[in-house]
Amino acid sequence: MFTEPKPPFDLHRLAARPGGASSDFDLNPGLVLSPDRILRPAAVLIAVTGSDSPCPKVILTKRSSQLRHHPGQIAFPGGKVDPGDDGPTGAALRESHEEVGLPPSQVEILGSLPQHETVTGFQITPVLGFVRGPFTPIPEAGEVDEVFEVPLAHLLSIPRYSIERRMWRGSWRRYYTVPWGPWYIWGATARILRGLAGRYSE
Repeated sequence: MFTEPKPPFDLHRLAARPGGASSDFDLNPGLVLSPDRILRPAAVLIAVTGSDSPCPKVILTKRSSQLRHHPGQIAFPGGKVDPGDDGPTGAALRESHEEVGLPPSQVEILGSLPQHETVTGFQITPVLGFVRGPFTPIPEAGEVDEVFEVPLAHLLSIPRYSIERRMWRGSWRRYYTVPWGPWYIWGATARILRGLAGRYSE
């Protein structure tokens, strides 16, 4: 029986737990993936604010509606791992600084979660971290329309997740959703968060 999450949350323990990789195809077992596909490394930051408060929250963004890829979708701060980055953690911190103005020095890294493969050919490493001290987001013009926060308790609650579907390349594709207020959180972002919720419930 599932117990509704209540603070305090031991995110150090969650980050240390072993677990398998996930993908956008988890709910679509009939889809056959090419063994020769090439995946591009990427990283996102699951940034938790108010770790010492009764209601810690996770920073999310709404991508600009003007972007060519995934316009208007809800996402973590993050992006491709560049050659000059210090691995996925360095990429997640750099992208978070660029996209939402989060100084890397304010982030206490707790660890990385299992990788996630997307339908767009990325292998994402989710990096979990605490944001220390006050932080006022500065959305990157042209890239980010909104920066908002969702209570961690909501995202760790498995009953908050549902499975929906839509037509993709001629067949039905199923995916997780975890809506919050006016924001429709779905796809890779919801799948990564669902993995975090699953680790919490174990």
